Amino acid sequence: MTPIYETNQLKEHIRSVPDHELPRLYSDVKASPRITPTHRVYEFVRRAFDLVVSSLALAIFGLVLPLIALAIKIDSRGPVFYTQSRIGQDRRRREHFTAGPERRKVIYPGRPFRILKLRTMRTDAEKNGPQLATEGDSRVTRIGHLLRMSRLDEVPQFINVLFGQMTLIGPRPERLSFVRKYEMDIPGYCERLAILPGITGLAQVNNGYDEDLASVRRKLMFDRFYITKNGWKLDLRILASTIRVVLTGEGAR
Repeated sequence: MTPIYETNQLKEHIRSVPDHELPRLYSDVKASPRITPTHRVYEFVRRAFDLVVSSLALAIFGLVLPLIALAIKIDSRGPVFYTQSRIGQDRRRREHFTAGPERRKVIYPGRPFRILKLRTMRTDAEKNGPQLATEGDSRVTRIGHLLRMSRLDEVPQFINVLFGQMTLIGPRPERLSFVRKYEMDIPGYCERLAILPGITGLAQVNNGYDEDLASVRRKLMFDRFYITKNGWKLDLRILASTIRVVLTGEGAR
C-alpha cells in the first residue's frame, strides 16, 4: 500500500476503512520514532517552545482563574481542580506501590503521572467505575460544559508540560485501566506510548473522543502516523486545526 503522508488524506483513508479491516492497517502505519541529529534538534527546539508557550498560557490563565474558580464553586459542590493518574511515555521504568500489608512490584506500560484539569463533572461522576465521556453526558456540570466547549478545562495541563510529563503536541494520555483494556483488545496499542503525551495532537483534532473500540483503533492509526512523521510542518498543521476546534467548540462533550 502506498504510504499516506498528507494528514487530510490519512483522515479520509482511516475513516473510509470498515471497522473489521482496521487491524490490517497496523502493518501500513508503524510507530517508529526517528533518532537522527536533525530530529534531535527538532526535539530540543520543541521543548523550548513548550516551555515558552506553557509559561505564557499559564500567566494569561492566572488572570481569569479567580472568576472561573468562583463559577465552578457556585455551580456545583467539589474542588476547582481535578487530578487523575495517567500513563505517560514508555521509558521502561519499574514503579513500586504498597497494597495492603505487602509491597509488590508493578511494571507500568508507561511512566504514570498526575494530570491536572479544571473539574467539569460532578464529584460522583465515576461512582460506578471509569467511564468514557458520551454525547450530552449528564455527569458534566453547566459550567463544565462551557469549559469543555472552550477547552479551558485543559489549560492546567500546561503545568504538566512544564514538568516534562507532557508536551504540547502528542498522543492523548490515557488512564491505566483503559490502557490495560485496549492493549488486550488492540494489538500494538502501547506503541502510542513511544513519545510524550500531548495536550493536543493529530488524533485529538481528527478523531475526537473515544466512543468505542473502533474509534480507539482509528486513534491509534493517527498516533502511529504522528510518532513516525512528526516535525514542524505537521506540528503547525495540528496547531492550526486545534485553533479551529477551540474557536468552533467542535467535538466537545
